[in-house]
Amino acid sequence: MKTTSRLTILGLALLLVACSSSPKKSDTELRRAAETNTSLGRQYMDRGEYEVALEKLKRAVAYDKTYAPAHTMLAVLYETIGQMDEAGVEYRKAVQYDPKDGSVNNNYGAFLCGTGKQKEAERYFLTAVDDPFYDTPAVALSNAGACALAIGDLDKAETYLRQSLEYDNQLGAALLPMAEVSYRKESYLRARAFLQRFEAVSPTTRDSLSLGYNIETRLGDQASAERYRLELMERYPGAMATGGAGSQEQQ
Repeated sequence: MKTTSRLTILGLALLLVACSSSPKKSDTELRRAAETNTSLGRQYMDRGEYEVALEKLKRAVAYDKTYAPAHTMLAVLYETIGQMDEAGVEYRKAVQYDPKDGSVNNNYGAFLCGTGKQKEAERYFLTAVDDPFYDTPAVALSNAGACALAIGDLDKAETYLRQSLEYDNQLGAALLPMAEVSYRKESYLRARAFLQRFEAVSPTTRDSLSLGYNIETRLGDQASAERYRLELMERYPGAMATGGAGSQEQQ
């Protein structure tokens, strides 16, 4: 019995020595592993393999909990599969670890706006625009405009959308809500012009067709209104011809 005990203790001691002698990964290696797993997670997400993507992204944040892109991708995945509370937690962590990054702030702002927290979302969009290394300030501004439109603040929406179009005058995500703002302000000719600009650069949507019907009806062009109505009914059976443009883009 004593011999067995000594052998057991000796085995544990050797195991502890082996564990303590294994080299620890450097911060650089951990970050690289987080980056690799985040990239893999995104690839699996794009293929619709959400379970594998979740495994890779959880592994990424385990390697480096401060790597904001991993938290953002994990948040997007949770949002995609309908786990909104978990998504919110991950978006907040991304902002916590990289509070000035444009993409991180824009994505969190889009999430907040999409979950009914439009006023809270605004500051994150503006923080995104303030990032000098953020490549798409037009997107953040269009999101801010669409978010303001969603709560009926037409003047603020117009301000942000015009600023967005100053960066990119062909951004559909700004042109369509700008048409909606103009329609709600009863500037129907201007609304038509913005909608036509949208149609020139983007595929038509349920919102754009519905808005087109409403605009042409107000302008008294029954032939154009009927064309919009027929396409709307053909592509979206049962759709009501009511305007509405206000989705946010993540980038």
